[in-house]
Amino acid sequence: MKKIIISILILSTAFIGCSTNLDINEDPDLLTPEKTPLATQLPAGIIGVVGAEGGIFSIIGGFWAQHFTQSSSANQFRNIDSYNITTNDYNYAWTTMYDGLNDIKAVQRKALAEENWNYYLIATTLYVQASQIMTDFYGDIPYVEACDPKILAPKFNTGQEVYDLMIKDLNNALAKDLKTSKGTVPGKDDFIFLGNMTNWRKFANTLKLKIYIRQSEKNTAVSDSGIKALLNDANVSFLDTDAAESNFLGTPNYENPLYEFNYKLNVRTNIRISRTLGQFLTDKADPRKDAFIYWTPAIANSTAYVFQDQGNYETNPSLGYPKGVTTTYIPSVIYNGAKKPVYLLSLEESLLLQAEALERTGASGKAKYDAAITENFRKNGISSTAADSFINGVYAYPASGTFDQKLEAIIVQKWVASFPENGFEAFFEKNRTDYPKTSPVAQNVSSYVGGQFAFSASPDVVVSYGTFPKRIPYPLSERSYNSNTPKLLDASVKIWWNK
Repeated sequence: MKKIIISILILSTAFIGCSTNLDINEDPDLLTPEKTPLATQLPAGIIGVVGAEGGIFSIIGGFWAQHFTQSSSANQFRNIDSYNITTNDYNYAWTTMYDGLNDIKAVQRKALAEENWNYYLIATTLYVQASQIMTDFYGDIPYVEACDPKILAPKFNTGQEVYDLMIKDLNNALAKDLKTSKGTVPGKDDFIFLGNMTNWRKFANTLKLKIYIRQSEKNTAVSDSGIKALLNDANVSFLDTDAAESNFLGTPNYENPLYEFNYKLNVRTNIRISRTLGQFLTDKADPRKDAFIYWTPAIANSTAYVFQDQGNYETNPSLGYPKGVTTTYIPSVIYNGAKKPVYLLSLEESLLLQAEALERTGASGKAKYDAAITENFRKNGISSTAADSFINGVYAYPASGTFDQKLEAIIVQKWVASFPENGFEAFFEKNRTDYPKTSPVAQNVSSYVGGQFAFSASPDVVVSYGTFPKRIPYPLSERSYNSNTPKLLDASVKIWWNK
């Protein structure tokens, strides 16, 4: 894991230049925050957050969103595929994210003291974005007392408190008059928007929309009123571009963290495409399949491929190979992702959030839904003409259907579009909406419908059949050193907003 962090640190210097005073031979965490320039602290925070989200959280999210399944030729992620993550596993997921948040919080404190409202908005938005992922994965987390060097054992806020505090913090940052901002102006040190503050405001507004929507099943009054207020405010605009770090060069030490985390450290076939996603794309004749899959060069005909059942990494007896077919014919997840951006919030996600928000207020979400599909096709090298044929065909928006039918269409497209790095958002949305649907049969049954979630076929599953994971347990590192850590909950215990 240290190799990955060092690689991303090296990456940062290539794009911000010597003017930021960032010396990669000196750990940013050991510098005095009060004396460290904002333009030096911000990149350190961004690469920390991006490294955590684009690395291990992408792995966990991808498995639990049933984008990925563990290959039978490897075993690194069998515990994830069998829903068997314990408190001893992946301590660095927690520590790496909070390490990045320490730098973000230092930027926020310094910017507030200096009345540098540009950096204050950037830092607050990043702090909320990463905290949303943490609370949606873990439930209660340190938020108010987190990342304070004077507090060694921060108290945990409940998940619902965190949601309220995130809205409060975003409102506070958005209320600042950026025209009166003092001091340094962000530029190349801002790896997300290169100092474009209009985009940061849109990012913050879109995060607010996501936070309100995520509460829709359990906190309906707050959710509905928040959504309406945002949509009715003429001064509010939402993301119309990607919020992403997209400066990866694809050369050693300058690569996407998911690529670094898995493909550079493991065998090429470590992760397979799950039948859940692969069969869905096949059944829909969706051209994104070729962009999502690493095709073995020796096999010219991609139709010869078969997909591995979710969690079936033992002998794969359910695959029903045609005569002469071997595991060579099981496609792996993309291998050409060294240059792929890490999306903190993609344009597709923004559009689909807006589509749902519009439907929840009685307006049509069709235009936003259609635009999201077109954008994801474009990102995967597919023409708008091809996208139009799907928008008017198998993915046609159910404009005259019920709200639930429209919601299902929106969430299913969000599930596909979140591949490969943002599977955790699809996992969260499955927990919130129960879409995509859960299959009533196993994947080796002929009536299985592609795209429906199937319970892991792993023999290592320790929970009762049909019990999908809802959270990650707190890591041993936090439980050992922070006496305020809540009691350990089973992975099947729902997050507070869960349907």
